Amino acid sequence: MANRTDPLAKSIRGTNPQNLVEKILRSKIYQNTYWKEQCFGLTAETLVDKAMELDHLGGTFGGNRKPSPFICLVMKMLQIQPEKDIVVEFIKNEDYKYVRVLGAFYLRITGTDVDIYRYLEPLYNDYRKLRRKLADGQYALTHVDEFIDELLTTDYSCDIALPRIKKRWILEQNKQLEPRRSALEDDFEEEEEKDEDEPLATGLDDEHEKDYYRGGSPTRERDRDRRRDSHRYRDRDYDRDRDYDRDYDRDRDYDRERGRRDRDRDRDRDRDRHRLRDDKDYGRERDRERDRERDRRDRERGRRRSYSRSRSRSRDRKDREDDRRKRHARGSASPARDEPKKKKEKKEKKEKKDDGTDHPDPEIAEANRLRASLGLKPLKL
Repeated sequence: MANRTDPLAKSIRGTNPQNLVEKILRSKIYQNTYWKEQCFGLTAETLVDKAMELDHLGGTFGGNRKPSPFICLVMKMLQIQPEKDIVVEFIKNEDYKYVRVLGAFYLRITGTDVDIYRYLEPLYNDYRKLRRKLADGQYALTHVDEFIDELLTTDYSCDIALPRIKKRWILEQNKQLEPRRSALEDDFEEEEEKDEDEPLATGLDDEHEKDYYRGGSPTRERDRDRRRDSHRYRDRDYDRDRDYDRDYDRDRDYDRERGRRDRDRDRDRDRDRHRLRDDKDYGRERDRERDRERDRRDRERGRRRSYSRSRSRSRDRKDREDDRRKRHARGSASPARDEPKKKKEKKEKKEKKDDGTDHPDPEIAEANRLRASLGLKPLKL
């Protein structure tokens, strides 16, 4: 609850005011002891007392990047979002320089371009010293005008990224700001008027007056040279700012063009990579289809071969079956047909056995054979 933004606070640059501080720095501020003890419950009125106690400014310091009280109070102002009149009073406070710097830093973060130039440029005339805490924890000497120049010309201060603002000459061209008038010009005009009145008051002779009004007076020449130098310096600063903006715009256009070229190159590379990947996928798919076709042909050929083999086997089986059937038919039909032949053979064998020609004794068998040829009975021994 203590770290939430005021519900009545308005969004700045389209976001929560506390989001103008980076998340890492914001979390470090929330965990800081000064934030928990000194900034709890502060309002726009009581915050002035804490700002008057500041004795230095800075962002983070030390090895663990501890936030300074100055940046904690800036965070508190972003949280409670004081009114613009209070911030302007902070800036116009001449008694406490750190209160002035605190208001200027807050206005630089949250204010409009016109308000930033209108309220911060007069602080160029403040030359008071400031103590600034560096990142290593050491203190350095600076001045109010130097810090204001840092806020108006740089994009980073006190470890916070400052929002970009328009250049002054652009606002002058748009009639939003009057041309800047240096505080030294009033002194120059007073010196010039004083120098012009001195010859009349002292009653110088006519020749001296003629020399003075012709421009021969050394004082007048010096004043004229000083004014010319001041205008020259101002024009030179204006030209330098314009050249810087032109160079910045040219660099930004170059960076944008280079980024576009890089994006186009990356897009072409991605397109080529996807094309190669598609080609590889197409080639792989084509190889896979070819393998499937080859397997299908092999299966078809094997099926055809197995079919022909099965047909040949069935044909051989059928032939064998036919042969068996024929043999069986022959075997079943031959006994009735060959039975007389068998009887005849048995009878012949019996007769052969009866005539004694098969006698084991060869002489007896020979004698029986002769007796059989003569029609006699065989010998029985």
